[in-house]
Amino acid sequence: MRIGVPKEIKHQEYRVGLTPDSVREFTAHGHDVYVETNAGAGIGVDDSAYEAVGAKVLGTAAEVFETAQMIVKVKEPQAVERAVLRPDHILFTYLHLAPDAAQTADLVKSGATCIAYETVLGADGSLPLLAPMSQVAGRLSVIAGAKALEKVHGGSGTLIGGVPGVEPAKVVVIGGGVVGSHAIAMALGLGADVTVLDRNVSVLESLSKTYGAALKTVYSTASALETQVLEADVVIGAVLVAGAAAPKLVTAEMVRRMKPGSVLVDVAIDQGGCFETSRATTHSDPTYIIDDVVHYCVANMPGAVPRTSAYALNNVTLPFALALADKGARQALLDDPLFLPGLNVHGGKVTCKAVADSLGYDYVAPQMALGTEAAKAA
Repeated sequence: MRIGVPKEIKHQEYRVGLTPDSVREFTAHGHDVYVETNAGAGIGVDDSAYEAVGAKVLGTAAEVFETAQMIVKVKEPQAVERAVLRPDHILFTYLHLAPDAAQTADLVKSGATCIAYETVLGADGSLPLLAPMSQVAGRLSVIAGAKALEKVHGGSGTLIGGVPGVEPAKVVVIGGGVVGSHAIAMALGLGADVTVLDRNVSVLESLSKTYGAALKTVYSTASALETQVLEADVVIGAVLVAGAAAPKLVTAEMVRRMKPGSVLVDVAIDQGGCFETSRATTHSDPTYIIDDVVHYCVANMPGAVPRTSAYALNNVTLPFALALADKGARQALLDDPLFLPGLNVHGGKVTCKAVADSLGYDYVAPQMALGTEAAKAA
């Protein structure tokens, strides 16, 4: 198969879909890899490193899309990229379609087979291709919150870990999953006063066993959530509903009542955000203030540390990408019931129920979409 790796063009996105190590695996399997020039520059990898492992470097993204059968990216395709997708293309990347009607419409129109990292399942019901970026984002969320607390950025002027004789900041983490657990580890490491809310008692028990009395665990009811948010210096939104838009857990009315100079960090912003006052921001302009509360809502947080993020992402996506190349999309997906949920759009049909429900499309089960096409081809 011909594999294409275009340079990421989303604002301040420096990651790359395939590292040279991954490219070497593809070429060893007999596949041809085409990489846009400077695609790896953001992680400190030049074109010669790709050529050394058998890739061919092309001068433009247009050449990559024209040549490739499968496109491997990091972030969702931008409008100019979606415009050149073809029905015979396989697109393998993060999509986050539920809050993105324009992207979904374009992918449906393209007829391409579009597989989302974030809806591939693990045997335990986890999201293995989202996990490494959630780990990075969870750790970065505390660093971002600590920075936003500084007075020059609109915060209250509180040092997140305090100093002897002065109380640390109160950090409230909403959601104890992968993002939340890594945020907790970082916040406790910095000396913050940390509370986590979750509706899964098993999650709270596990976190309590891990961190002991250093971590406060609270079962998340509406009343408990409101109490904790109003007392917080930093609130980290770490909730996720796979493939669907994030629930709005912190209302605008709650934000109005929060302490002046407190901070909201919305890690769920890729899925629309879990705070009612959230709107996506960028690394160059990461925060804004509403009702004296600093909002940090950068939509590609792991892009701030692209080298770490790109290699961590490739570690988990490579086996699935190789399966697509070795078997073709239809067979690779049908052979693996945990990979199959990754199919979000195929042949003009929406095959992820959460996306269909969020945006008003008719839902077609992925098995049906793939089987129907095979029947027509026969």
